[in-house]
Amino acid sequence: MVNLRWARGRSLPLGATAQVDGVNFVLLCRHGSAVSLVLYALDKKEPLAEIELHPRINRTGDHWHVLVAGLPPAFCYGWRVDGPGGSGHRFDPANVLLDPACTGLADGSVWGKSTETDAHRTNRRSVFFRRPFNWQEDVPPLAPLEDSIIYELHVRSFTCHPSSGVNHPGTFAGLAEKIPYLQELGVTAVELLPIHEFDENDCPFTNPFTGERLRNLWGYNSIAFAAPKAAYAATAADNGQVYEFRELVRAFHAAGIEVILDVVFNHTGEGDERGRTYSFRGLDNELYYMLGPDGKYLNFSGCGNTVNCNHPVVRQMLMTCLHYWVADMHVDGLRFDLASVMGRDYQGNVLVEPPVVEMIAEEGVLQDTKLIAEPWDAAGLYQVGRFPYGRRWSEWNGQYRDDVRRFWRGDPGMAALLASRICGSADLYESTGRLPRHSINFITCHDGFTLHDLVAFNRKHNEANGEGNRDGLGENYSWNCGVEGPTEDPTVLGLRRRQAKNLMATLMLSQGVPMLQAGDEFLRTQLGNNNAWCQDNEVSWVNWDLAAQNADFLRFVREMIAFRKRHYSLRRRDFFHGRGPVGNVRPDITWHGTDPRNPDFSSQSRSLAFTTDGRMTGGEPDSDFYVAFNSWTEVLPFRIPISPSRRPWRRVIDTALASPLDVVGQDQGPEVPALTSYPVAPFSLVVLITPK
Repeated sequence: MVNLRWARGRSLPLGATAQVDGVNFVLLCRHGSAVSLVLYALDKKEPLAEIELHPRINRTGDHWHVLVAGLPPAFCYGWRVDGPGGSGHRFDPANVLLDPACTGLADGSVWGKSTETDAHRTNRRSVFFRRPFNWQEDVPPLAPLEDSIIYELHVRSFTCHPSSGVNHPGTFAGLAEKIPYLQELGVTAVELLPIHEFDENDCPFTNPFTGERLRNLWGYNSIAFAAPKAAYAATAADNGQVYEFRELVRAFHAAGIEVILDVVFNHTGEGDERGRTYSFRGLDNELYYMLGPDGKYLNFSGCGNTVNCNHPVVRQMLMTCLHYWVADMHVDGLRFDLASVMGRDYQGNVLVEPPVVEMIAEEGVLQDTKLIAEPWDAAGLYQVGRFPYGRRWSEWNGQYRDDVRRFWRGDPGMAALLASRICGSADLYESTGRLPRHSINFITCHDGFTLHDLVAFNRKHNEANGEGNRDGLGENYSWNCGVEGPTEDPTVLGLRRRQAKNLMATLMLSQGVPMLQAGDEFLRTQLGNNNAWCQDNEVSWVNWDLAAQNADFLRFVREMIAFRKRHYSLRRRDFFHGRGPVGNVRPDITWHGTDPRNPDFSSQSRSLAFTTDGRMTGGEPDSDFYVAFNSWTEVLPFRIPISPSRRPWRRVIDTALASPLDVVGQDQGPEVPALTSYPVAPFSLVVLITPK
């Protein structure tokens, strides 16, 4: 029998904190009139004790606090809160709530096993676990953003397939086993889809073909912002998720790879008024959420509710969460899902200078942390190139994705836009004093087609999601190369392979920061599903057998990454200006068409070429480059200009050639004489370089 003693405690910090004389508990609850701390043994459902807090003794301002002595090293706890009705409040003393500041949840160690028995209340509990961790002098890689190559992946999907060959599939430990592969691929950072606690069983849909209940695989429904998901830990049965995640980060850092987290602050997993109550709704509904005059949730996230991010209390909670992930968990970067929501006030109006965005940008602890915004929301606010306090924030450049896809699909009038995207999207960023690194360039991501499907499907095929194929983006700027879906036609398959190379090569040749989606390097398919958030099966799981089946394409991607890393010209710190420094007549970039110095930016153009001067990089000297793009249906003869440094050209990349000739070493390709014509095949690109 545990002998507990309690005292007034201290009002800071929020959450449960170990002290010399016990554990100090602090809860922020402004409108609650009665607050109790409920304590549980790890393996018990009935409370160990319930301590009612006295509003005069155990309250300082809006902070309720108590110090408890005699607790075991590990235990569970929650908060019971009562308060007024009306005015948007949703207090319910029958519910035991999660601590918003907790760093772990119990009862979620088995993926897909639901512990919830009530449609509106959670049975999960906050967990306190004293387990020291030795970081072993862990030092963040601090890779310059301009030199970064980001690899977006889902922790479970990456190693869940039997072909992954790991000992702990679907977990942080399993992901750590793939570090040698990621090092060989050449990426510098992994960007993890949400690893915060969520309920994978909250998906309301069933697969109409099989009748199976679908699961929320992606996890964009956080219920505890600072708690790693237990089901992603091989050691979760022993509440080892925090320890295991730290081991993952430490291992990645030792390999020179950074860890970026996808954080979801725009909404929570509590949904609308029909959803389950985990914490925020039962603590202070009107404080944490945007509510309309009728008390209903405003929905700028598309997920039932919208977090009231710019309320001072909510801002402070979010900052505390970010401090934890960066200072205590050593993560290197943060990607903010639907970040434009953070630019709205409590009524949803767009703010010019949103306080929470400024706080994150100016916070000292985060100054070395990579900040990436998804600069739009689900209610039509689109801020690509205009995200507030942008000099501190990089952005997912959705314009880059769309323009590059459309050029290679063969749409007319895309040559000028392709030129802008290749050059780092100066038209979007330069006027506000931003740089190429502020553009996170991507062709595909978790949200949409895979690279394989982008060149194999004209339409989305989301019927298995149970929403009548109404979900997912309708316009994907994709092209199936003549046949919808699977085919044995060698001509179609060859064109698809070439188009995939074109897209990947364009990504690696562009100024800005490239991001690729896990599995695209060996042409993973989702069978045309462009919104596989609920497909916890082989549709979403990375099939590692494809790495052998498509070894030629995997080689191409590895070589393109290595090529980018070798050449400073592809990782400029500033935009091109079309000219050299003052007094220097040499331009840093020159545009061409099929004839030198005669670019065709007309609405009918399907081609583009340029040269860059390796002496005009603004940094390290490099090779001269000549790059030619042809998205026309016929061979185009490009007349090769004299290189800016008058050194000889060698071909290094031609996406129309079969492996291993499609990309070769700097001195391995054939010489291409200046002032001769090079036949660039339909839907292909060519790169020539000079010796450094």
